[in-house]
Amino acid sequence: MRRILFLSALLILTAAQLSAQQLPFWNEVAEIVLADAAAPKPRGEILFAGSSSFTMWKDADKSFPGKTIINVGYGGSTLQDQIRYVDYVITPYAPRQIVLYCGENDIAYDSTVTGHDVLNRFAKLVELIRHRFPRVHISYVAMKPSPSREKLLPVFSEGNRLIKEYLKGVKRTSYINVFDVMLDEAGRPRHELFLEDMLHMNDTGYAAWIELIKPHLK
Repeated sequence: MRRILFLSALLILTAAQLSAQQLPFWNEVAEIVLADAAAPKPRGEILFAGSSSFTMWKDADKSFPGKTIINVGYGGSTLQDQIRYVDYVITPYAPRQIVLYCGENDIAYDSTVTGHDVLNRFAKLVELIRHRFPRVHISYVAMKPSPSREKLLPVFSEGNRLIKEYLKGVKRTSYINVFDVMLDEAGRPRHELFLEDMLHMNDTGYAAWIELIKPHLK
Protein backbone atom coordinates (compact mmCIF):
# COMPACT_ATOMS: atom_id res chain seq x y z
CA MET A 1 0.00 0.00 0.00
CA ARG A 2 2.80 2.41 0.87
CA ARG A 3 4.48 1.70 -2.44
CA ILE A 4 1.22 2.44 -4.26
CA LEU A 5 0.81 5.70 -2.38
CA PHE A 6 4.41 6.64 -3.07
CA LEU A 7 4.14 5.94 -6.78
CA SER A 8 0.82 7.78 -6.98
CA ALA A 9 2.33 10.84 -5.35
CA LEU A 10 5.35 10.62 -7.63
CA LEU A 11 3.11 10.54 -10.70
CA ILE A 12 1.09 13.50 -9.46
CA LEU A 13 4.22 15.52 -8.75
CA THR A 14 5.80 14.64 -12.08
CA ALA A 15 2.68 15.68 -13.96
CA ALA A 16 2.43 18.94 -12.06
CA GLN A 17 6.12 19.81 -12.23
CA LEU A 18 6.03 21.21 -15.75
CA SER A 19 3.66 23.95 -14.64
CA ALA A 20 5.00 24.36 -11.11
CA GLN A 21 8.77 24.13 -11.53
CA GLN A 22 9.14 27.89 -11.89
CA LEU A 23 7.15 28.60 -8.75
CA PRO A 24 8.87 29.28 -5.42
CA PHE A 25 9.28 26.47 -2.88
CA TRP A 26 8.16 23.76 -5.28
CA ASN A 27 11.08 21.53 -4.26
CA GLU A 28 10.27 21.94 -0.57
CA VAL A 29 6.61 21.13 -1.18
CA ALA A 30 7.55 18.09 -3.28
CA GLU A 31 9.71 16.81 -0.42
CA ILE A 32 6.77 17.07 1.98
CA VAL A 33 4.45 15.21 -0.39
CA LEU A 34 6.92 12.45 -1.22
CA ALA A 35 7.96 11.98 2.42
CA ASP A 36 4.32 11.48 3.37
CA ALA A 37 3.77 9.07 0.50
CA ALA A 38 6.75 6.98 1.59
CA ALA A 39 5.73 7.02 5.27
CA PRO A 40 2.13 8.26 5.57
CA LYS A 41 1.34 10.40 8.56
CA PRO A 42 -1.97 10.06 10.38
CA ARG A 43 -4.97 11.98 9.12
CA GLY A 44 -7.43 13.95 11.21
CA GLU A 45 -4.81 15.32 13.60
CA ILE A 46 -3.31 18.75 14.35
CA LEU A 47 -1.40 20.30 11.45
CA PHE A 48 1.31 22.91 11.98
CA ALA A 49 1.63 24.81 8.70
CA GLY A 50 3.60 27.90 7.77
CA SER A 51 7.12 29.24 7.47
CA SER A 52 10.52 28.69 9.10
CA SER A 53 9.40 29.22 12.70
CA PHE A 54 7.63 25.88 12.29
CA THR A 55 10.19 24.31 9.94
CA MET A 56 12.93 24.79 12.54
CA TRP A 57 10.75 23.48 15.37
CA LYS A 58 12.21 20.00 15.02
CA ASP A 59 10.57 18.53 18.11
CA ALA A 60 7.15 20.14 17.73
CA ASP A 61 5.63 16.67 17.64
CA LYS A 62 7.06 15.99 21.11
CA SER A 63 6.28 19.40 22.61
CA PHE A 64 2.62 18.72 23.32
CA PRO A 65 2.15 15.39 25.13
CA GLY A 66 -1.13 13.70 24.32
CA LYS A 67 -1.47 15.52 20.99
CA THR A 68 -0.43 14.29 17.56
CA ILE A 69 1.29 17.13 15.71
CA ILE A 70 2.06 16.96 11.99
CA ASN A 71 4.57 19.67 11.05
CA VAL A 72 4.47 20.67 7.37
CA GLY A 73 6.15 24.06 7.62
CA TYR A 74 8.57 25.08 4.90
CA GLY A 75 11.02 27.88 5.49
CA GLY A 76 10.72 31.22 3.77
CA SER A 77 7.13 30.71 2.70
CA THR A 78 4.50 33.42 2.56
CA LEU A 79 0.73 33.34 2.81
CA GLN A 80 0.65 33.42 -0.97
CA ASP A 81 2.70 30.22 -1.01
CA GLN A 82 0.35 28.59 1.49
CA ILE A 83 -2.55 29.51 -0.80
CA ARG A 84 -0.74 28.22 -3.90
CA TYR A 85 0.09 24.85 -2.36
CA VAL A 86 -2.91 24.32 -0.10
CA ASP A 87 -3.89 21.11 -1.89
CA TYR A 88 -0.39 19.69 -1.58
CA VAL A 89 0.49 20.65 1.97
CA ILE A 90 -2.78 21.01 3.89
CA THR A 91 -5.65 19.21 2.15
CA PRO A 92 -4.11 15.69 2.11
CA TYR A 93 -3.99 15.54 5.92
CA ALA A 94 -7.70 16.28 6.50
CA PRO A 95 -6.75 17.89 9.82
CA ARG A 96 -9.13 18.52 12.68
CA GLN A 97 -7.11 21.64 13.53
CA ILE A 98 -4.64 23.80 11.64
CA VAL A 99 -2.15 25.94 13.54
CA LEU A 100 -0.72 28.50 11.13
CA TYR A 101 2.37 30.66 11.42
CA CYS A 102 2.79 32.79 8.32
CA GLY A 103 2.65 36.40 7.15
CA GLU A 104 5.94 37.70 8.46
CA ASN A 105 7.76 36.94 5.22
CA ASP A 106 5.04 38.59 3.13
CA ILE A 107 5.98 41.86 4.82
CA ALA A 108 9.74 41.27 4.96
CA TYR A 109 10.03 40.44 1.26
CA ASP A 110 8.01 43.39 -0.06
CA SER A 111 8.09 46.84 1.52
CA THR A 112 4.77 47.72 -0.13
CA VAL A 113 2.87 44.97 1.72
CA THR A 114 0.69 46.33 4.52
CA GLY A 115 -1.09 44.77 7.46
CA HIS A 116 -4.28 44.90 5.42
CA ASP A 117 -2.60 42.94 2.62
CA VAL A 118 -1.61 40.23 5.09
CA LEU A 119 -5.16 40.13 6.43
CA ASN A 120 -6.60 39.76 2.93
CA ARG A 121 -4.20 36.93 2.09
CA PHE A 122 -4.93 35.18 5.36
CA ALA A 123 -8.69 35.53 4.85
CA LYS A 124 -8.34 33.99 1.39
CA LEU A 125 -6.43 31.04 2.85
CA VAL A 126 -9.09 30.57 5.53
CA GLU A 127 -11.76 30.59 2.82
CA LEU A 128 -9.91 27.93 0.82
CA ILE A 129 -9.40 25.73 3.87
CA ARG A 130 -12.99 26.07 5.06
CA HIS A 131 -14.28 25.22 1.59
CA ARG A 132 -12.45 21.91 1.91
CA PHE A 133 -12.98 21.34 5.63
CA PRO A 134 -15.98 23.30 6.96
CA ARG A 135 -15.53 22.09 10.56
CA VAL A 136 -11.76 22.42 10.92
CA HIS A 137 -10.50 24.64 13.74
CA ILE A 138 -7.98 27.25 12.58
CA SER A 139 -5.52 28.85 15.01
CA TYR A 140 -3.32 31.73 13.91
CA VAL A 141 -0.01 32.32 15.69
CA ALA A 142 0.79 36.03 15.72
CA MET A 143 3.74 37.30 13.70
CA LYS A 144 6.68 37.42 16.09
CA PRO A 145 8.91 40.45 16.83
CA SER A 146 12.36 39.35 15.63
CA PRO A 147 15.32 41.65 16.45
CA SER A 148 16.57 41.42 12.85
CA ARG A 149 13.22 42.72 11.63
CA GLU A 150 12.61 45.25 14.37
CA LYS A 151 11.95 48.04 11.88
CA LEU A 152 8.97 46.05 10.58
CA LEU A 153 7.32 45.69 13.99
CA PRO A 154 4.69 48.38 13.32
CA VAL A 155 3.51 46.50 10.22
CA PHE A 156 3.58 43.16 12.05
CA SER A 157 1.54 44.72 14.85
CA GLU A 158 -1.00 46.11 12.40
CA GLY A 159 -1.36 42.76 10.66
CA ASN A 160 -1.72 40.93 13.97
CA ARG A 161 -4.36 43.36 15.17
CA LEU A 162 -6.38 43.08 11.97
CA ILE A 163 -6.22 39.29 11.92
CA LYS A 164 -7.24 39.11 15.59
CA GLU A 165 -10.29 41.27 14.88
CA TYR A 166 -11.14 39.28 11.75
CA LEU A 167 -11.06 35.98 13.63
CA LYS A 168 -13.56 37.27 16.18
CA GLY A 169 -16.15 36.97 13.42
CA VAL A 170 -15.11 33.51 12.21
CA LYS A 171 -16.36 30.43 14.05
CA ARG A 172 -13.97 27.71 15.20
CA THR A 173 -10.88 29.90 15.14
CA SER A 174 -8.45 31.30 17.68
CA TYR A 175 -5.70 33.89 17.77
CA ILE A 176 -2.52 33.01 19.65
CA ASN A 177 -0.69 36.10 20.87
CA VAL A 178 3.01 35.26 21.02
CA PHE A 179 3.99 38.82 20.14
CA ASP A 180 3.71 40.49 23.55
CA VAL A 181 5.67 37.91 25.54
CA MET A 182 8.58 38.28 23.13
CA LEU A 183 9.04 41.96 23.96
CA ASP A 184 11.01 43.37 26.89
CA GLU A 185 9.83 46.09 29.26
CA ALA A 186 10.93 48.73 26.77
CA GLY A 187 8.80 47.16 24.04
CA ARG A 188 11.76 45.80 22.09
CA PRO A 189 12.37 42.19 20.97
CA ARG A 190 13.97 39.96 23.61
CA HIS A 191 17.31 38.87 22.16
CA GLU A 192 17.61 35.92 24.54
CA LEU A 193 14.77 34.16 22.71
CA PHE A 194 16.62 34.03 19.39
CA LEU A 195 19.49 32.29 17.65
CA GLU A 196 22.54 34.25 16.52
CA ASP A 197 20.77 35.32 13.32
CA MET A 198 18.26 37.20 15.51
CA LEU A 199 15.49 35.96 13.24
CA HIS A 200 14.83 32.37 14.25
CA MET A 201 14.08 31.22 17.78
CA ASN A 202 16.15 29.15 20.16
CA ASP A 203 14.86 26.60 22.68
CA THR A 204 13.93 29.35 25.14
CA GLY A 205 11.81 31.04 22.49
CA TYR A 206 10.02 27.82 21.63
CA ALA A 207 9.44 27.09 25.31
CA ALA A 208 7.56 30.39 25.54
CA TRP A 209 5.50 29.44 22.48
CA ILE A 210 4.62 26.03 23.88
CA GLU A 211 2.94 27.55 26.93
CA LEU A 212 0.92 29.93 24.76
CA ILE A 213 -0.08 27.43 22.07
CA LYS A 214 -0.94 24.53 24.38
CA PRO A 215 -4.31 25.90 25.63
CA HIS A 216 -5.51 26.34 22.03
CA LEU A 217 -4.92 22.77 20.86
CA LYS A 218 -8.06 20.70 20.30
